[in-house]
Amino acid sequence: MPEEVQTILVIDDHPLIRKGILQLIAMENSLQLVGEAGDGQRGLALALRQRPDLILLDLNMRGLSGLETLKALKAADLDSRVIILTVSDSEEDVVAALRSGADGYLLKDMEPEEMLHSLKTAAQGRIALGERVSAILADALRHESQPRPADDVRLTDRERETLTLIAAGYSNKLIARQLKITEGTVKVHVKHLLRKLNLSSRVEAAVWAVRHAAESD
Repeated sequence: MPEEVQTILVIDDHPLIRKGILQLIAMENSLQLVGEAGDGQRGLALALRQRPDLILLDLNMRGLSGLETLKALKAADLDSRVIILTVSDSEEDVVAALRSGADGYLLKDMEPEEMLHSLKTAAQGRIALGERVSAILADALRHESQPRPADDVRLTDRERETLTLIAAGYSNKLIARQLKITEGTVKVHVKHLLRKLNLSSRVEAAVWAVRHAAESD
């Protein structure tokens, strides 16, 4: 059975970079480009019109910044997954983007094959984080926030199941399908477990879960 084709929108204010990304997408039959934009304002308008499955968003753009565009996309009535694609590997940028709702964070210096694999991962509803970004986020969790120790966290069985699937990179939609509950119920579980863990985003929860699983082995 052929893979389901996922639509993708690219928002990046560097024409050369944008062209390279478009050429990469064209190599993958399971990804279909539905639009490109050189600024956040036009990108937001295209996203609302095309409603793509996946949005690749540059972080540092003139005019409406990538972070502002991300927040506007997340505030809109869209099911699109938004992946930051940037040159910045600063802890501040990584944390700000993920806490603003980004579904992934990729660096532009990735090998083309690795980037394509990450895009396919994101298109399947999984969290897309490069190895370097995962390490940056884990370090930020240790130093910036104060997540509760694993022994102190009292999650319900359903919250633990939800956290396990978040750590595996599942989106709310995929978690709902796996647990045979509504997506709204998943959102409630996610909200509760984030509060109990003293974390701000599902990506932080995923990193927390993976790290504590490794510590307990």
